[in-house]
Amino acid sequence: GSSYVVNDFYARYVKPKASQKELVNVGRISTVLLMVVSSGVALLLTNAYQLFNIILMFGAGTGLIFILRWFWWRINAWSEISAMFSSGIISILFNFTSLGVVLFGTAEADGILPNWSTYPVVVLLTSIVWLAVTFLTRPEKDKTLFDFYKQTQPGGPGWEKIIIKARAQGAALVMTNQKWSVPAGILATLVGCVTIYGALFSTGYWIYGYYTQASILTLLTLIATIALVKLWQRIKTRVF
Repeated sequence: GSSYVVNDFYARYVKPKASQKELVNVGRISTVLLMVVSSGVALLLTNAYQLFNIILMFGAGTGLIFILRWFWWRINAWSEISAMFSSGIISILFNFTSLGVVLFGTAEADGILPNWSTYPVVVLLTSIVWLAVTFLTRPEKDKTLFDFYKQTQPGGPGWEKIIIKARAQGAALVMTNQKWSVPAGILATLVGCVTIYGALFSTGYWIYGYYTQASILTLLTLIATIALVKLWQRIKTRVF
């Protein structure tokens, strides 16, 4: 949280020419403030499930923009900042006020919306906020977008406008010897999750003597590991 405050907000918009000493001091102050806010929220908690629920809601609200920023050039720092703040505020409101009870109900009574819709609603509301902020704020400078594309090669239709603009200015962003590796990277991420969780659960089943489940998950883990190695070999890892 402190790194976002310092690098993405203070150093970029408040005081771009700030010295390193000043940035360090801002980081320290923001860290203390975040600790105070976190302590205040912790005092409102009645059990660990509430904290876990808030973390899940926050992740659900910000997850979409953290993925889409690789696929759409228009997303900027303000988009991410607004997503984090709105997701955090919505999560707190749903957990510590009557709004959550009215909308989603409790174990004893139904709300306006079904209980399973809690996370989709958080995603929807957060997305409305960051999309509005995205279109109300200026996009990143062309040089920043060009440099980002050269370094990461995100590819995809969401960056087509930037590629065309760079080409018109005589700049080459797409490396002829580099393929678009983002889809393969996403697939590798999913396969990696299967590998990790398969290994974790199979280990637990072996320990507790559930040999049938352990054998199935161990086989699944081995298959996923082989698939992950094959996928990784196809991904271009060189960064320009």
